[in-house]
Amino acid sequence: MSKVKYNVARKKRVKRVMKAAEGQWGGRSRFYKRAKESVAKGMMYSYRDRKARKRNFRALWIARINAGCRSHGISYSRFIQGLKKAKILLNRKVLADLAVSDAKAFAKLVEAAKI
Repeated sequence: MSKVKYNVARKKRVKRVMKAAEGQWGGRSRFYKRAKESVAKGMMYSYRDRKARKRNFRALWIARINAGCRSHGISYSRFIQGLKKAKILLNRKVLADLAVSDAKAFAKLVEAAKI
C-alpha cells in the first residue's frame, strides 16, 4: 500500500486562506486556524451584506423621493400612485437621482402625478 501525501493540496489551501486573511488584525492574519475561522465568517458576512445592500439602497432612494415630494406638497405614496396612473415607468433609483440633481424635471413629474 502506498502512502498518500496531502502536502501540495494542503499548501495550496493554506496559502489561499492566508492570502484572504491579509490585512486582518493580530493572529487572524498569522495563524492558520484563526485565519480560517475569520475568513469563513467574513465570507458569511459578505454574502449576507450583498443582499442587505440592495435593501439599504432602496430605503435611501425612497427617503430621497419622499423629501422631494414633500417639498412639492405631495406624499410619497400619492406620488407613486399618480405615476402609475399616468403610466410613467421610472424606477426609484432614477426618481431619487432626479429629486436630488434635477429639481425642474422632478417638479414636472410631480405635476404629472397630481393629475
